[in-house]
Amino acid sequence: MTHPRTTPRPFRPGGRSPHERPSALFDRVCIGTVIALAVLWVVPIAWAVDTSLKPEAETTKLPVTWLIDQPTLDAYRSVLANTDLTSWYLNSVLVATLVAAGTVLTASMAGFALARVPFRGSGTWFWVILAGIMIPSQALVVPLYREVQSMGLLGTYWAVILPQIPTAVAVFVFKQFFDGLPRELIEAAQADGAGWLRIYGRIIMPLSRPAASAVAIFSFVWAWNNLLWPLLVLTDSQLMTVTVGLATVQSEFGIRYAQIMASAILGALPLLVLFLFFQRQIVRGIAGTGLK
Repeated sequence: MTHPRTTPRPFRPGGRSPHERPSALFDRVCIGTVIALAVLWVVPIAWAVDTSLKPEAETTKLPVTWLIDQPTLDAYRSVLANTDLTSWYLNSVLVATLVAAGTVLTASMAGFALARVPFRGSGTWFWVILAGIMIPSQALVVPLYREVQSMGLLGTYWAVILPQIPTAVAVFVFKQFFDGLPRELIEAAQADGAGWLRIYGRIIMPLSRPAASAVAIFSFVWAWNNLLWPLLVLTDSQLMTVTVGLATVQSEFGIRYAQIMASAILGALPLLVLFLFFQRQIVRGIAGTGLK
């Protein structure tokens, strides 16, 4: 009985082939880049928290140090006592929730029409929508303001909500997701006599929860952080969002850095909590839309 001859592998230092070395080096570079970006993101937040816990006298003391001699929550108590933060939180939640719901509804319907409903000029309309991504939102402030003014909506919630609902990126995300769904599902529904509205509501949207979750969360965050547009259209302090309200009171704090940092932490805290609870949905939604 003969045994097949095997060619011995040449010895290489480290036990890795030359093809594996560049891959390992690339992985290390990627990990190092992620760590560097994480540090750049965490350090300013840690500094804001550290400053907000200091007495005002320590915030201007030199040399600057991370150590706190006497930690205190006086800055947070001052912000909560001297501002209408609870009302601003409720306003922001209302505005951001309605913007997210409106964006998901309109963008999903537009993406479904572009991906699955055959109509003349669908490709042209898709490129027109993509072109809207390249237009900075600041360039539309003046025409949007005149439009809202002509409708008599200035100083109302609708003046903040309606202009933020149309989002070209959300349409693109939904279209990419719908393009990946099997066409046999729609063909089977049409064979059973289902119309486009029923196919959209009963078949397509239940399968689009990852994309809908990602779009809803990103729209919520964008609406929550938006400062310029609510600042222009809102004049009543009872209707202000968190970003606008905190921006208007920071001038009253002067150089009280602890109170300024405390207000910034309080304004960003709900978004941090939102990300911690829904980070899995965010990652799954982005991975499912082809934006990898």
